[in-house]
Order: sequence, then structure tokens, then C-alpha cells
Amino acid sequence: MSTQVVFAVTVFIIVYALIISEKIHRTVLAMVGGMLMVVFGILSQEQAIHHIDFNTIGLLVGMMIIVGVTGETGLFRYLAIWTAKKVGGDPVKLFYALATLTAVCSALLDNVTTVLLTVPVTISITRQLEVSPLPFLITQIIASNIGGTATLIGDPPNIMIGSAVKELTFMAFIDNLAAFSFLTHFIVTAILAWVYRGRLKTTDELREKIMQLDETKQLTNIKLLKTCLAVLALTIFLFATHQFFHLESATAALFGASILLLLAAKQSEHGLEHIFHKVEWVALFFFVGLFVLVGGLVETGVIKWLAQEAMKLTAGNITATSMLILWLSAIASAFVDNIPFVATMIPLIKDMGALGITNLEPLWWSLALGACLGGNGTIVGASANIIVVGLAAQEGYNISFGGFFKVAFPVMLLTVAMSTVYVYLRYLI
Repeated sequence: MSTQVVFAVTVFIIVYALIISEKIHRTVLAMVGGMLMVVFGILSQEQAIHHIDFNTIGLLVGMMIIVGVTGETGLFRYLAIWTAKKVGGDPVKLFYALATLTAVCSALLDNVTTVLLTVPVTISITRQLEVSPLPFLITQIIASNIGGTATLIGDPPNIMIGSAVKELTFMAFIDNLAAFSFLTHFIVTAILAWVYRGRLKTTDELREKIMQLDETKQLTNIKLLKTCLAVLALTIFLFATHQFFHLESATAALFGASILLLLAAKQSEHGLEHIFHKVEWVALFFFVGLFVLVGGLVETGVIKWLAQEAMKLTAGNITATSMLILWLSAIASAFVDNIPFVATMIPLIKDMGALGITNLEPLWWSLALGACLGGNGTIVGASANIIVVGLAAQEGYNISFGGFFKVAFPVMLLTVAMSTVYVYLRYLI
């Protein structure tokens, strides 16, 4: 084992241990870890920049701007009160409603865009009811990753797999993953509602107070709201059709944000500086550091070596290989970004086809399920997780690594176990 491999693995383990300890901010740790990889020659500066997924960064910046401007109109406060009144101010019903809304939107848009839209609503509504938003937010993180599993555009791993395997179309993902994903969502949401049952309570007075509120009074700038909704509709349309127009999702989001900034310049009460303050820069720089940190493991061959060694264990058996890919991708995606892991696994699975495995379909669905659902394992497992944590912190609510892990990791194991049964029954018998 080379010195570079030892150094890269050591830095990675130390950074993760410190993130878990929560004694130093995770963004600082990720940036320091990433820079150590560059300073000590594990990555060149050019390689480090190459490993930063600017599609993810651009998507986040674009949607944060759109959401930030839209928030000025009072839309999120309106939706919060409207939703609360529809469920009679009942926190339990609200819990199910917001979780399901998040799952559905994550399937139709993508999970990062979804949480950017739903988290402000959730925080506003829970404040009205004087209940902790943390059970709602943690459940929305989990729902966003489960819902994102359902379609080609719901989660980055699915986009990568669909791009690499032309037979796996938008409709193929829906046919193979949508029903199972939403069955999983309803089971998991019911379990989490039971886990948090003691925290989903409010008083009759607060429920009555909610029912008496007039949500229409929250809309403070109707002209700007119409502009925001038109731009948001255009952006969503570009998300849904980006393959036809050969556009990346970041291009769609940044185009929408640029158009909105142009149109909203004279309609907003605040300047550009105020809008850009709405961008969660701390979360973005955490992504940058994490991409470079994981890039060190990619460049030293650590991730590829782990994948190859794991494949050797199955000796080409299709059932064993499917199960190994499912669980390996889930555990790996909980602790490292799933984008480089999936990028490593795609050519390996293709090579298996060249070496004699004739039916690769179970392997592709195992990879998609493992990588998407594995993102629920830890705070750093998926982009949506980090964004929710950052948005919550802006509002004064702390979702700790340990607190999230205690709830989400067992849920992740349950969903992967369910996926094991599903893959075996549908593709392997």
C-alpha cells in the first residue's frame, strides 16, 4: 500500500471522526481535509477542481436564489397556514402531509430542489403550532431521498445510471422503482410518526388560532409572486425536459435564477446583496471540500479497489453480485458522496457484461436503490441532507450528526433490507 493511499485514507477517517464529534464545524473540516489532499500532492489543483461536481453546486445556487426571491412574496407563509388549516392544525396529519408532499415533489423534480422549497414552509408552520420542526425536517430528509429513488430525475445516481445505460429510460425507472419507492415511503413515515409521537402535539388553543388565520394576508407582493411562479414553472419544465434540450440541471436552475434576477430587479424591495445573502454558502463550501476529499480516495484508487475486491467475492454469481452491489452502494453512499461511487461502479458493471453476465438489469436497479437509499444513513450521505441541515441552522435549529444518525441509519438499513427482498423476488427468481 503506497504512502499516498495511507495518507488519503487517514485524512478521510480523521475528518469524518471530527465531523461526528461535532467539535469543529463540518464545513471547516471538509475544507481543511480537501486542501490537505492538494497540499500534500494526493490531488493536483486541476484534479481537485475536476472532482468538484459543479452541476450540483450550480443547481443549488440557482434554486437558492429562486427560493430566496420567492420567499420575499410571503408565499411560504401562505402555504404553511393553508396546509395547517387543511389538516385542522393536527401535527400528526401535518407530519404525514409534509412528508408525502416532499416524496412526491422529489420524484417529479429532484430532492435538492424539493427541500429548498418545502423546508421554509415546514419551519413556518411548526412555529405557528409551537412544535419542534426537527421531527418534520428529519422525516423530510428521509422522504426526499426515498421519493428521489422513484424516477430518473429524482436523484443524481439515477441520472448517471440512465445516462450510461440508454435502455433505462424515464419510464423504465418509473416501472421498476416508483411503486416500491412509495410503498417504502409510507411504511417509513408511519414508523417515524410512531417514533416521534410524543413530539407531535400542540394545544387546542393553538390549533384554533391557526384555523382563524387568513393566509391570503401573508402574500405581500403579488406582482413579484406572479413573476416567481412563472420562472419556477419554466425551471421545472427545463428540469423535466433537460434530456431533450441537452441541458444539465444546473443550467436549468441558473437560467431560471438569472431570468428571475433580471425580472425581479425592479419589483423587489431589496437589492442583489440581500438576495445573495439567502444563498447557503456554508453548505456550498461543505460540498466543495467534501468533493475534493472524496476525490483523493478516487485518485488513489481506494474506491475502485474496494469495489473490485467486493466483486471478486461473488465469482460472477448474479444473485450474490446484485446483493453485494445493493448493500455496498448503500453503506458507501451513507459515508461518502454517492456520485463518485456510482461513477466508479458503472464501468465495473459494464465490464461484468463483457465478461459473461448476460442479464445486467438486477445489477443496475440494485445500484440505483443502494446509492439513493443509502444517502439516508448520515447527514453527509446526500445533497438534500446537507441543505436541510444548513437551512435549519439559519433559523436556529441544530440537527446534529449523532441525533440524525440514531434515527436515520436504522431506517436506511430497513429500506435496504426491503430492497433486498424486492430485487430478489422481482429479478432473481
